[in-house]
Amino acid sequence: MTTDDNVRAGRATATGLAEGAAAALVALVVAVVGLFAFSAVQWPAFNSSNVTRALTTVGQVVSVGLLVVSVLLIRLRKWPVVAKLASWVGISGFVTVTLGMPLAATKLYLFGVSVDQEFRTEYLTRLTDSAALRDMTYVDLPPFYPAGWFWIGGRVGNLLGMDGWEVFKPYSIGMLAVAATVALVLWAQLVRADTAVGAAAAVTAMTLAYASPEAYGAVLVVFIPPVLVLAWGALHRRSGGWGAVLGTGLFLGVAACFYTLYLAIAAFTVVLMAVIAAACALYARRASGRAIGKRDAAVTTEPAWRVVVGPFTRLAAIGVLAIAVALVVWTPYLLKMLSGAKLPSGNAFHYLPESGAQLAFPMLEFSLRGALCLLGLLWLVVRAGSSRRAQALGIGVVAIYLWTLLSMAATAAGTTLLSFRLEPVLLALLAAAGVFGFVEGGRAVYQALNEPAPVRTAAAALAVLGAMAFAQMIPTVLVHEIDTAYTDTVPTETPDAYGTFGERGDKRRPSAVAYYHAVDQALLAQTGRPRDESVVLTADTSFLSFYPYFGFQALTSHYANPLADFKARADTIAAWSELDSPQALLDAMSAAPWRAPDAFLFRRDGDNYTLRLAEDVYPNDPNVKRYTVTFPRALFTSPTFTTTDIGPFTLVTVDR
Repeated sequence: MTTDDNVRAGRATATGLAEGAAAALVALVVAVVGLFAFSAVQWPAFNSSNVTRALTTVGQVVSVGLLVVSVLLIRLRKWPVVAKLASWVGISGFVTVTLGMPLAATKLYLFGVSVDQEFRTEYLTRLTDSAALRDMTYVDLPPFYPAGWFWIGGRVGNLLGMDGWEVFKPYSIGMLAVAATVALVLWAQLVRADTAVGAAAAVTAMTLAYASPEAYGAVLVVFIPPVLVLAWGALHRRSGGWGAVLGTGLFLGVAACFYTLYLAIAAFTVVLMAVIAAACALYARRASGRAIGKRDAAVTTEPAWRVVVGPFTRLAAIGVLAIAVALVVWTPYLLKMLSGAKLPSGNAFHYLPESGAQLAFPMLEFSLRGALCLLGLLWLVVRAGSSRRAQALGIGVVAIYLWTLLSMAATAAGTTLLSFRLEPVLLALLAAAGVFGFVEGGRAVYQALNEPAPVRTAAAALAVLGAMAFAQMIPTVLVHEIDTAYTDTVPTETPDAYGTFGERGDKRRPSAVAYYHAVDQALLAQTGRPRDESVVLTADTSFLSFYPYFGFQALTSHYANPLADFKARADTIAAWSELDSPQALLDAMSAAPWRAPDAFLFRRDGDNYTLRLAEDVYPNDPNVKRYTVTFPRALFTSPTFTTTDIGPFTLVTVDR
């Protein structure tokens, strides 16, 4: 590139960064105002009334209308600032209303505090309590699960004076609104501004429908399609492109701090791109050499190694930058491993549902989603030889299918690569391609018919109708996740209408979680220590999602820190239950290689206390087996133990 080219590239990068910051601010304001407005009204529960569903549709119509206005202004080349603001407000408003309105009558996010959302809430509670990078469950261990998204959310909760579980919903929705809007700005740097609005909107809608329960992953999904286009531009050129190298490296680094699997598939795709770019450069060199040889045998071509070194040099730069960013979060864990800690033995990859045992072909479904994906696939194939966008997105799609096949093959070695979790990424890529296919296909049709105005109007109407039809279907896709947010219980400090210290979004009788407040107060009084200085052994691990106590054992081995030795801890708990005296239990606890519990939170069963624990039984599906460990009441008759019955629970604290 010439000096002028470098200057122009630098200015474009600076402009893009400035617009990204402005867009993020606008999205944040929209999300805050929207969520505050939703919370100011006492709405009926989503699972017992259609009121919030109706208002969600109204909000979506307004948001899509703003996007349409933005596209019209861009096409008419009028009021560019207004067009940008309309697109930013439209897409952030769409995220806010699509998730925020259905959840307006509950304090919980999608899936409540159930299933995997339990450990995610626990993680956010831990990092809200303290900015230190600590494991979500185990004391004295650095985090293994990427802490980036949770650390930022923890700081937001701490700043607002909110508990981790309470900030989970507004933070998730707000962060996703910001991410979708900034992704729109990135799209606008890569493609025509009007097409960028359509691509960003389609990717955002797919992400909300199929990735939003994992909020920390969804903020990456909206970026993956434009980042792959950016990465292909960085790798598939002879010189320059260092701004794209910087952007790609930063994204991979952030992905490493947020979600390891999405980092893996993005890095795998970028490496595949580098290999393809090098092969294309080598092929072009040979073709050029043959042409030169025919004209002048005395002219020599460039050495082969020189034409392939460019893509791999840029790949190396991307990798170095990504690693540098990733170390911000991963350094504590790596240092712990290097310090001589026991080698990790986790089961994070031990899960193979039916969807992970077959290839996903959403483009063959008879649905709006299927139609858009099919259009996207056709565009990728037709334009593979002439469009860098199609090449980038196509390589991304191929990479996902290759990863899926590798994951299936890995089952023979007793593990997987969790390919079933990549379906939202596949849908996002095909959705972006579908928008490009619709735009180019529509242009080809009205040029062939020589009636541009009527056909353009019809195509625009079809696009808007399809967008609204899919948008209002999103709450239906998420109905189970929304229902769970209303049926799960959160602890309260004041009694509800039932006289219990718990609350459900649907206002029905709360679960045993209503006793958590009393358990917490008893723990504080009996231990005399802050919450984050006590270790609690309990099978009701959702207690740790609401209060930042450390746990002696995690919910399952799949989300347990590999350095914690989940299986050995489970065996130790079982061995403790078989001891014959309180002193034997105290001696065994003192001899344990880990910090012993300061308290036990049991369920009562006659004269015994029980813990319902989990065991990894992969390759079975489900991959978790529940079993009960029973402690005789007589094990806790020593004065060293203080026993308190609270509702269905028995709290046993250890006097040290």
